[in-house]
Amino acid sequence: MRTCLDYHSGGAVFRPLLLAAVLAGCAVGGAKSTADEAVPAVVGARTVVVSARPFVETITAIGTIQPRVGHVAVLSSSVQGRVARVLVSAGDRVSPGQSLIELDSAVLAASARSAEATVTAATLNEERSRKLVQEGILPRRDAEQATAELARARAELITARRQAELATVRAPIAGAVTRIATTIGATVDVAQPLIEIADPSIVDIVLSTTAHDAARIRPGASVSLRSGDGPPGEPLGIGQVMDVGAAIDTATRTVPVRIHAQSTQRPLRIGEAVLGDIELVRRSDAIVVPDIALVPDGDGFKVFVVDRHGNAVARVVEVGARSDSTVEILSGLTAGLRVVTTGAYGVTEGARVVPLP
Repeated sequence: MRTCLDYHSGGAVFRPLLLAAVLAGCAVGGAKSTADEAVPAVVGARTVVVSARPFVETITAIGTIQPRVGHVAVLSSSVQGRVARVLVSAGDRVSPGQSLIELDSAVLAASARSAEATVTAATLNEERSRKLVQEGILPRRDAEQATAELARARAELITARRQAELATVRAPIAGAVTRIATTIGATVDVAQPLIEIADPSIVDIVLSTTAHDAARIRPGASVSLRSGDGPPGEPLGIGQVMDVGAAIDTATRTVPVRIHAQSTQRPLRIGEAVLGDIELVRRSDAIVVPDIALVPDGDGFKVFVVDRHGNAVARVVEVGARSDSTVEILSGLTAGLRVVTTGAYGVTEGARVVPLP
């Protein structure tokens, strides 16, 4: 194959002229290659026009559905004994006064019968003593002592009967059984928690936040609720912040935030996981762009603006709050500019941007 310097002719007269022409041609070709390399790259990307619009700054927290204070009861036994019967299961609905757990009452029943016998004997003794006093056989103080013994026996009978009644744990409120902490045959002590009942129709959402986030939340703030089964979650409705905990939970190192929802799209279940987007600040005219428009630039971010010639120009921006898939731009952009969104990572300074559908 011939190159510029390999070309030769049979006539000696024309060799210098031909060599000069060939070298000139090679120089022109080289200049053309350099010019080609200066042509800007062409990049396909999606763009959006920046506009000032309302922006809501939120934080997302996870929590659970819990019974409202005053509508839940944790029940224990007032007497020591052994569990004889468990009459309900977790999830069962119960009514006030319904029997839930029965302890073995044989010993308590025997104590009650013994107290009854004592009262009978004390009654007969008191009657006999009073009669003998009237006849002058016994002094009055013996009759008074018999009366005191009868009163003491009656008090012991009342206590024994009450103890026998307390061997049955009953529901104090209407609701559903949320937890059972004992089994048949188990020995229980006084005040040991045995069963929990809550009203499932009156519940709150308790979200857990960091101490830093809790300091920014105010009572009355709006909360968008969704199920915590997985992203994006089933929408449940809108709630309102009722109160923010004043202390950190020592177990989770978080601050509880109690949310009240007036109505939801479906009934909430106690113990159900819930996600809440808590509104912190609402601005009416913020500069907002999709978060995919941000390109890391050192310790900050930049975006690519498409100028009137269709070329990409890098702009360093200051990022403010984030919400869902958008970010607030505090400085570096103004309304009306067109910025690259999808494909921004493949754009270079000065590249020609071809908008994609």
